[in-house]
Amino acid sequence: MKKLLFLCLLCIVSFNVIHAEITWKLSDDGTLTISGTDMPDYYFDYNIAQGSDAPWIGNKDKIKKIVIEDGVTNIGNGAFYYCPNLTSITISNSVTSIGRYAFKWCSELTSVTLGNSVTSIGEEAFYSCTGLTSIIIPESVTSIGDEAFQFCSSLTSITIPNSITSIGNDIFSNCSNLTSIEIPESVTSIGNYAFECCSRLATVTIPNSVESVGDGAFAGCFGLTSVNIPNSVESIGISAFRNCSGLISVTIGNSVKNIGRSAFEGCSSLTSITIPNSVTSIGNDIFSGCSNLTSIEIPESVTSIGNSAFAGCSRLATVTIPNSVESVGKDAFWGCSGLTSVTIGNSVKNIGRSAFEACSRLTSVTLGNSVTNIGEEAFYSCTGLTSIIIPESVTSIGDEAFRGCSGLTSIAIPNASVGNKAFYECKVLSSVTIGNSAGNSAVVIGNEAFAHCTNITSLTLGNSVTSIGNAAFYNCFQLLPFTIPNSVTSIGDEAFAHCCSFYEITIPSSVTNIGRYAFYECGSLVTNLATTPQKIEDGTFTMYNGFLHVLPGCKAAYEAADYWKNFTILEDAVDTLSGTTGVADVDADNGMKDGKYLIDGKVVIVRNGKKYNLNGIAE
Repeated sequence: MKKLLFLCLLCIVSFNVIHAEITWKLSDDGTLTISGTDMPDYYFDYNIAQGSDAPWIGNKDKIKKIVIEDGVTNIGNGAFYYCPNLTSITISNSVTSIGRYAFKWCSELTSVTLGNSVTSIGEEAFYSCTGLTSIIIPESVTSIGDEAFQFCSSLTSITIPNSITSIGNDIFSNCSNLTSIEIPESVTSIGNYAFECCSRLATVTIPNSVESVGDGAFAGCFGLTSVNIPNSVESIGISAFRNCSGLISVTIGNSVKNIGRSAFEGCSSLTSITIPNSVTSIGNDIFSGCSNLTSIEIPESVTSIGNSAFAGCSRLATVTIPNSVESVGKDAFWGCSGLTSVTIGNSVKNIGRSAFEACSRLTSVTLGNSVTNIGEEAFYSCTGLTSIIIPESVTSIGDEAFRGCSGLTSIAIPNASVGNKAFYECKVLSSVTIGNSAGNSAVVIGNEAFAHCTNITSLTLGNSVTSIGNAAFYNCFQLLPFTIPNSVTSIGDEAFAHCCSFYEITIPSSVTNIGRYAFYECGSLVTNLATTPQKIEDGTFTMYNGFLHVLPGCKAAYEAADYWKNFTILEDAVDTLSGTTGVADVDADNGMKDGKYLIDGKVVIVRNGKKYNLNGIAE
């Protein structure tokens, strides 16, 4: 017990010795005078206590002025934390360091005089000193901690001495009245969010010594009108100038290799910018929302264009994507409503989702021969687009890729599967060719791919097409008869529903699945070349009182099959799709048996000695 008591007394003595190096006196007028030598670190975080409270903390509301006398070597961490009525500080030349949080939240502080021996100002030292209008940082200072002057909203100007080599993170962020800042040649880096939301900052000169501009460094500096980024800078951080809505002119030096995502996002006054040849990628959102940007030159050094890179650049008129670029990100040019033409280089393999969505004035698109994928909604609602050539390299057209392209008149898709609703409601589209390439890729036509394309009259399907999706050509009511190739194995639900001009239907032997309502409201002249009837449902065809032509020897099977048996079944079909006609070249007379014949090089139907064409009209 005596030993424990001795240890406790020893701790108290040691503690008092530390504080014995500092003496303090608070006068009736609120002046706190500090004398002595080494000031300890005090409690400086309202969540975590480190050390003890400063001995004057109980009188903090009475403190109006602080005088640090000669001999004191430092101001400890949290020494004058949250003295709400403090207005001025005088620091003697003997002080060499100002600790972290030393004057944090001293909101009435207006004047600070630093001695010429101060070498370091700690993190958040003057954080949220909202009344501070000016401070002179002496040449002796070599280090200013992160957030040192953050939220000093009354600070109008500050001079950074030549002794400083780095401007820390958030150091002046939210200094909303700061109008000018001079960065000396000694500085090599500008930290993250260093001047974020300095909304009245009008000009800034970045010297040739600076090598990097940090993330969000000048984000939200609405008053900034021009920026010159010198040749010494190699990287511009994420959101570095984001939402600098007054920024008109930017010059980027030739050493910049990396421009971070959203670097100039929301710079709505920016009219032009030159990207140097040193840049290899244009990041996500980099110029998104630059609504006054009229032109952009993408250099040959760039290999990728990121997501939403130019989204909302509504005045951008033309874009040439060079051969060096391999991918165009999703939403890359989304909402560029002034864009009229796009040339995509021969190295681009992927066009991302919604890359050119809502580019309503886009009339001309040239795709390079390396494009393999056109992403979902890539050209969605490009209402001015009248034509586009899909190269043979394209193997996939994403869902809704050209949906609502109401000016598109024809499309030829050599070798690509077509996604769901890919050309949905392209209402003036009249001619469609799919799968006519010599390539071996299996081509699938997705659900509703051409639904409500009410002007389509001509459809050509090549031998690479294997599947026609649900409602693929739903309500294409002007679609004329065409050949379904013998590569097709599946015809989806409502695939040709309401195609009332599709009066002659020939189903190849390759088809094993026919969906419900597949040919609802189509013509009633049906030829099925399958030897075994496919399973169908009531409604697959509108009515079963038309003619069904089947191959010789198959009539009995169809007469026994549900719903097929409701047709008038004729065992006279010819499998012309496989290259065999089996129809004799004969003359018709009243003694000829009913059937289908090749007469004078034309297939006709004979009924009761009379000849009819395939539309059922008498010859």
